[in-house]
This record gives sequence, C-alpha cells and structure tokens, in this order.
Amino acid sequence: MRLRLLWFGRTSRSPWETQVQDYIKAVHRRWPAEDIPLKPDARGRDADPGAALRREAERIFEKRPRDFRLVALDEGGHEFTSTEFATRLQSFETGPASGLLFVIGSDRGLSPELLSKADLKISLSRMTLPHQLARLLLWEQLYRATDILSGGRYHRA
Repeated sequence: MRLRLLWFGRTSRSPWETQVQDYIKAVHRRWPAEDIPLKPDARGRDADPGAALRREAERIFEKRPRDFRLVALDEGGHEFTSTEFATRLQSFETGPASGLLFVIGSDRGLSPELLSKADLKISLSRMTLPHQLARLLLWEQLYRATDILSGGRYHRA
C-alpha cells in the first residue's frame, strides 16, 4: 500500500517541517509515502469561494491515482483512537486499493463534492486546525500506526 498526502500551502513557512520530514521517512519504511503541497486557488476566491473550492477539488482528482482510496480530513469526520486508526489502515493494506490519498483542504476547507466522494472522512480534532498543524498531526499518527502494527515501543497504550 502506498500513501500520498495532498495539502494546500507552502512547506518553507512551517516551523514543523523538519519533524514532518522525519515522520515521512519513518512511515516510508512500511508504506511508500509522498507529501505533495498544492497552491491554493486564488482566482476570485473571495467573490466565489464555492468555485475556488471546486477548482481545488478538480486538482486533487487530477492527482488521484485511480486505484487509491480518498481519505478527506474534515472536522466532521470520524474520530479514531490511534489504535483504531492503525487497525483501519491495516484493513486497507489487504483491500483492493493500492494506496490511500489523504487530503487536507486550504483555508477554505474542502468542497462538498469532494467530501461526498471520499471513501473515508477523518477528524484529527473537532476543532478547526491550521493546515500545517493538521499535516504534522496526520504524519505523526501515520508513523504511530506503523509502530502499533509492527509492535514497536513508540506507542504506549
């Protein structure tokens, strides 16, 4: 199984970038992992935010391999414990999809159309998080999942 994270923003401005890169390398030991920043749509986003979200969704679908499951991060999504998340990821390993495409929206969120097509919606918190912090938390939880599934000592249940 491969993992790909698409998110809207810039890496160079994040104070957590080094930590994110460390988690990606650690996750990559179990699952090939990619982290791909996308530039938020700027065309008329204040005048028509819905259109901007639809254009961002189109870019996400263009970068989605056909056989990848779509996992959208959304504050209204399912909340997992770390162990439940690891178990869910393990179930995807044995399924028909060759990978998971995680998506973190721009400051406007994700389009309703994209959310309706997501195979899974997850929430890292019921609070709204800055996308850079959500990205860090997701990569940490993906790393924690690899540790749980391999019987490591990082996760203390």
